[in-house]
Amino acid sequence: MEKSQKIANYQLMLAQAEALFAQETNALANLSNASALINQTLPNSVFTGFYLFDGQELILGPFQGKVSCVHIALGKGVCGESADKRETLIVPNVKEHANYIACDSAAMSEIVVPMVKNGQLIGVLDLDSHVIGDYDDVDQNYLEQFVALLLTKTRFNFDMFGAD
Repeated sequence: MEKSQKIANYQLMLAQAEALFAQETNALANLSNASALINQTLPNSVFTGFYLFDGQELILGPFQGKVSCVHIALGKGVCGESADKRETLIVPNVKEHANYIACDSAAMSEIVVPMVKNGQLIGVLDLDSHVIGDYDDVDQNYLEQFVALLLTKTRFNFDMFGAD
């Protein structure tokens, strides 16, 4: 996809997200709709979803895609590494990434955006594409904006994530 088209798609997605989350604060509803919206926006996606931090590890949350890994330890895999470092990670080719956890053989590239609210780790947004090198700084910029919007509009009840 051309850079200008990718930017236009993301701008439309952010406008849709603003409207989608305007009157809804429920975490399960917003995360579910968020994964569907991203999946519709990014045509090369094989997984778009969330892993939520339960106080000890990341647990699979709402997503679009095939059956996936359920438990991810902090520091393990791209999701665990992003959560642990609290920074966005882009992996152009997952087959060349030493810390990659294979959940779907169709995944070729990945981007993971940490979700931190008021200094507390909520989880990560995880996207996998069937195209090598599919994610870049444009994706990072807009997905970080998307996560910031989602975190602002959503009320997180940590008991629902299995935290004690």
